Amino acid sequence: MIVVVVVATALVAAAAVLALVRLERGPSMLDRTVAFDVLTTTIVGAVAVEAAWSRRTESIPILVVLSLVGFIGSVTIARFAAREPEEERRIRTREEVEAADAAREAAREAARAAGRPVPPIVSAEPENDDEERS
Repeated sequence: MIVVVVVATALVAAAAVLALVRLERGPSMLDRTVAFDVLTTTIVGAVAVEAAWSRRTESIPILVVLSLVGFIGSVTIARFAAREPEEERRIRTREEVEAADAAREAAREAARAAGRPVPPIVSAEPENDDEERS
């Protein structure tokens, strides 16, 4: 039994580390969502290995709750990703956001210098159309 627990623990730990790497590197939201699912599954697996090792059944509600958290999190992220604009199918890095902001500000300054109307600042926040659906 000890060998099985050690091997299972090592495999679960390796899966968790790889999921964390994929969660950090991305690059798309889909990659991060899948990594979140894998990480949640590895946590469930780790709790299951511990429950099998200690021969306790009190861990079963914890396994159910962790599985529900993973499922609800995945559905929530999938719903958010479905509402995301087509050109924004990934999370931009801080450098990309800063470069876009600098380019936008340069365009505004160029418009001011040329005497043209300055385009308004558009919020990056999506409009809340949940009230329209109700």
